[in-house]
Amino acid sequence: MLTLHTYFRSSAAFRVRIALNLKGLSFESIPVHLLRNGGEQHHPAYGEFNPARLVPTLQDGALKLTQSLAIMEYLEETRPHPALLPQAPEARAMVRALALGIACDIHPLNNLRVLQYLEASLEIDAQARNEWSRHWVELGFAAIERMLVEARAGTCCFGDTPTLADCCLIPQVFNAQRLGCALERFPTIMRIYEHCMRLEPFQRAAPGAQIDAE
Repeated sequence: MLTLHTYFRSSAAFRVRIALNLKGLSFESIPVHLLRNGGEQHHPAYGEFNPARLVPTLQDGALKLTQSLAIMEYLEETRPHPALLPQAPEARAMVRALALGIACDIHPLNNLRVLQYLEASLEIDAQARNEWSRHWVELGFAAIERMLVEARAGTCCFGDTPTLADCCLIPQVFNAQRLGCALERFPTIMRIYEHCMRLEPFQRAAPGAQIDAE
């Protein structure tokens, strides 16, 4: 049995839940609340388990994996069907570029621990923190939108079958909606989001469907 240490609102954990569902894999969710009691990820026991004190963490038997993209690549290599990467090398590179553009360029700048540092250490108020987050999300989405248009995206980011790119995009849109980003500027992104969120694997992975949802 696969075990996923997760938090319902974590974009990174959301990505992995989508990938697991798309591959039809059963898994046990173990919630790690990132806010309660100072953040359960900071408790000594979880720190021993995951030194980065982040979610998600996936356990597959004796194997323990961190970092959402590494986890999804591992699932792709060990459970290759259905595939989350296309076959052609150039197509695989495009999907990875989209996924990395979200996971590495957009998401880290509005990650919880960054926002907490802005508040606690730099004394930046909530309005300014939200403006910070919206700026980086919208800047990143402008690039992703153009990449999708140039790639002639189908109903999904690359063609009509969900890939790793969709696993990353949909949680980032969910986060952007919470921030109040100007998403009407990104019609291709929103078309893909609306399509994917009609699919059962994405619905089951959504924050509101999780056992720790608030």
